[in-house]
Amino acid sequence: MNPTPEKINDSLSDFNSENAPQQQKLHKKKSSTQLPQPGTTQGSCAFDSAMITLVPITDAAHVVHGSSGCAASIWGSYSSLSSNSMLYKIRFTSDIDENDIIFGGAKKLYKGILELERRYKPAAVFVYSTCITALIGDDIEGVCKNATEKTGIPTIPVHCPGFIGNQNLGNRVAGEALLEHVIGTAEPDTSTSYDINLIGEHNIAGAIWNVLPLLEKLGIRVLAKITGDAIYKEVCYAHCAKLNVLLSSKALINMAKSMEKKYGIPYIEESVYGIEQINQCLRNIAVKLGNPDLQSRTEKLIVEETAAIDEKLSLYITRLQCKRIILSIGSFKSWLIIFAAQKLGMEVIAILTKNNSEEDKIRVKSLLGQDGIILEQNSPEEILQIINENQADMLIADKRHQDTSLMPRIPFLDINQERNHPYAGYIGILEVARELYAAFYNPVWEQVYQPAPWEGDGGDEGDRGDGGDGGEITSSSPSSSQEEEI
Repeated sequence: MNPTPEKINDSLSDFNSENAPQQQKLHKKKSSTQLPQPGTTQGSCAFDSAMITLVPITDAAHVVHGSSGCAASIWGSYSSLSSNSMLYKIRFTSDIDENDIIFGGAKKLYKGILELERRYKPAAVFVYSTCITALIGDDIEGVCKNATEKTGIPTIPVHCPGFIGNQNLGNRVAGEALLEHVIGTAEPDTSTSYDINLIGEHNIAGAIWNVLPLLEKLGIRVLAKITGDAIYKEVCYAHCAKLNVLLSSKALINMAKSMEKKYGIPYIEESVYGIEQINQCLRNIAVKLGNPDLQSRTEKLIVEETAAIDEKLSLYITRLQCKRIILSIGSFKSWLIIFAAQKLGMEVIAILTKNNSEEDKIRVKSLLGQDGIILEQNSPEEILQIINENQADMLIADKRHQDTSLMPRIPFLDINQERNHPYAGYIGILEVARELYAAFYNPVWEQVYQPAPWEGDGGDEGDRGDGGDGGEITSSSPSSSQEEEI
């Protein structure tokens, strides 16, 4: 997919479904899928997001046709895990310099691909354009075609210079590259009536491994994972699946729609983050596959898994219920914490929705209730004001806001793409509960709530005191020193 204005607009226009209410269409035109405007801050660029989507194809080599700085932008902080090859973790770049900008870098890229394929024998090679190489007009399409003919190894161009748009568009460009060059190029050895594709899950911290055993218990085969812990060959025969299950990433809905139109594969949009959400996901998969026996076995599995996780969560519910938290994190993680908080009896009093669409904001507001606070900007001053005015017990944000939580002396939890805990499925909710519990009852808070040695006995005014070593937990307000046992 060449990033021409017409194709970019086509990708974005499909976001507004013809069946959606007109009011929702008007809202969505203001969403984060819009093209960037000069002089504005857009966050993650299209190049980053295209790589986030495709790098989890583990036995492929991923070549950045640009400066070495672009090659370093994603691998180091993205914790997508693999159960097979580790080739995807190696950084490859054409390392464009000033001389290449003047005379062109296509020949240098071609020689580099041939050497890479000779030394590493990858299943495929993905070549990513960047702002520099797109501006100087390097023909990566032609380079990839010539490399494929020379070596026989599929070499796929991904036209994703950062300036074409924001992260949602980058995800879609990556999906278009798979549709155009990969999907439909091979056939599986066997086929079953229960073959499905999982689309939009990148196996961060091994999250997909919490879901696959559930499907295996039901006799459902995941034909292709697009793209968490995927191998190139399985993506090639993804067109043979009976159902596409779109998880978490709405930016790849264009891929699901295109596969439905081209291959007749229906799709459903589901989530595996939250107990009710994973229950509904399993039910909907069983219904779509259309087997009454499968539906019966699915209901039995849901009852067993729900009972088991409820028993494990009972202790955490006792210790965490009624706690008040503020969220300043993005993407699916907001939904994850909201669902977990509801299950644990906690209250989300404020949430950041800077990168969410209008539809998502409406959904968040319905979950938080009338008293819920929607933050458009995550400035430390605004967060600190909400903490003080609403007596928040915890701030959940990225590490940039750690100092913001230290000023009012409340626990802080950092949840971002660098996380090391899988949050999907039933086990994922238990992981969230453990992290929340560990943050609230970290022994350090027993020291933090004590007055400084130079303050004397009168220095405890304003101490919150709602943490400790796991024994009694007490809280006090600035206007009262009476301790209340929970």
